[in-house]
Amino acid sequence: MRYFIQFAYFGKGYHGWQIQPNAITVQQILEEGLSMLLRSKVSVMGAGRTDTGVHAKEMYAHFDFLEIGDAMDLTHRLNKYLPSDIAVKSIFQVKDDAHARFDAIQRTYEYWILQEKNPFYIDAAYFIWQSLDITAMNMAAKILMEYEDFECFSKSNTDVKTYRCKIEKAVWEKKDEKLIFTIKADRFLRNMVRAIIGTLLEVGLHKIEPETIREIIKSKDRGKAGTSVPAKGLYLTKVLYPENSI
Repeated sequence: MRYFIQFAYFGKGYHGWQIQPNAITVQQILEEGLSMLLRSKVSVMGAGRTDTGVHAKEMYAHFDFLEIGDAMDLTHRLNKYLPSDIAVKSIFQVKDDAHARFDAIQRTYEYWILQEKNPFYIDAAYFIWQSLDITAMNMAAKILMEYEDFECFSKSNTDVKTYRCKIEKAVWEKKDEKLIFTIKADRFLRNMVRAIIGTLLEVGLHKIEPETIREIIKSKDRGKAGTSVPAKGLYLTKVLYPENSI
């Protein structure tokens, strides 16, 4: 039988989601916990691949097992085993062919920026003291939705078959003490969100004009885009699946 697991994690202590040699990852810790509690080797497939230091408020993964028993009890026991920076919200049975990664139709990320120094966000947001032109940044962000090829924002030497993504939302909003960038798309390339934000910040700092975004996208050249922002301000906040698909 196939099960989905819904969970969240604070990414500071991990080298991203995916298992790597000689590095601690969220996938590794989750698999170790499930394998120990179910007394059999369990492998999990995540809905996406977050980079080192990136956080997830909502993440899904699937795993196969003959019978897990009481799902709520397993959730409780797994949370007791896991470190405090990983929290399981629910475990539930799905269709046998449901896939956490390939069935997802939309992913949403947020990036948090502070403009006033705050020690309580030292590992949770990016501090920028310079004044930012939010109106210009939103003008540039809106242009993103006119395009689908984002090779210019992709990490070099990646193994993807296509650089096409459909961005459905990209907007900067001031919320309390934070400046938050929200972006939704059907898929994201490696390092794409952080590269987009770094480029939009150049607009906000008046280093480039909003319309320059068009030239950068058309160039398909990562060197033309801005520097990637630090991972600590990035959060995967929602993974959406079609109704009744899981």
